[in-house]
Amino acid sequence: MLSGSAILRVLLVLVAAAGIAGIVQFVWMRGTPTPTTTEPATQPAARPEPSRPAPPPEPVPPEPAPPPVAAAPPAAPLSLPRREPTPLPAPAPAPPPVAPDPTEAAAENAPPAAVALVDLNTASLTELNNLKGGGAIGRTIIAHRPYTSIDQLLSKRVLNRATYQRIKDQVTVR
Repeated sequence: MLSGSAILRVLLVLVAAAGIAGIVQFVWMRGTPTPTTTEPATQPAARPEPSRPAPPPEPVPPEPAPPPVAAAPPAAPLSLPRREPTPLPAPAPAPPPVAPDPTEAAAENAPPAAVALVDLNTASLTELNNLKGGGAIGRTIIAHRPYTSIDQLLSKRVLNRATYQRIKDQVTVR
């Protein structure tokens, strides 16, 4: 079975060969002279036939002259009906601003101290994936356990700096 690169090489060779053949044919045909006159092939001498006089040409009747063309009256300019622009509908009034729910705003803006700390060495996959701003980082954290400090998330290259900055206040090592 041929691999992809082998097939590409074969196709490249075929294309190159076709190109070279075309160039050779062009140059070859350019070098050969083109025949300008054609000479009839010689045939063995045949018995001469008695010559007959050619029949007189028939007279050609003259063609009738074309009928005269009457001049057409000048065409009147076309006038298209004019359309009046239609006014655009008035924009719909904007809905009144909705006041944010104070409990949701408080939960989003809560300081990290209000969030329970998660231990990197004992937390479950669900707890690690539920860290705010971390995303699905639980498997990676679990794969590199044990940790002696939270800074090892960076030194072991478990997380990038941006993710570490978002979750560092939510985790601990005991």
